[in-house]
Amino acid sequence: MRLVQKTNFFPRYFFIWFVCVISQSAYAEFRSVASAKTILYEAPSATTKRVYLVGEGYPLEIIVNLGDWLKVRDPYGTLSWAESKNLQSKRTVIVKVDKANIYKEPESKSTLVATIEKDVVIELSDPLITNGWIKVRYQQDLDGYIQTSQVWGI
Repeated sequence: MRLVQKTNFFPRYFFIWFVCVISQSAYAEFRSVASAKTILYEAPSATTKRVYLVGEGYPLEIIVNLGDWLKVRDPYGTLSWAESKNLQSKRTVIVKVDKANIYKEPESKSTLVATIEKDVVIELSDPLITNGWIKVRYQQDLDGYIQTSQVWGI
């Protein structure tokens, strides 16, 4: 009679999978569109259906990275695919409320710098969140802070 040692691989592989999922979901990765016009596709191939055309600076959340192709989510939750060569690491955010205010300091009692309309893209100067505020730059010369609840792309 031969005795076969029974091993249970499930706990070990489950732990490895769990750690990978947790580490990937600990933060969201965002990029912005680098070219003047970028096509978003239905699948990771230029021969598939073209679903959207987005402009320079438009923020996208990276969901899956396949090297040359990235599965992305837009501010409205739509999933599509983009060629990685068309995206850059420069961070931007998009205003998701009707009107958002940019202030000189991270508090609503400070000097108002600008009021921005919905769907306007703003450069993210610093991704560090300070009490619900982030530092942004608008139109090359307006620096200030905006509330994170008013933008998408953090």
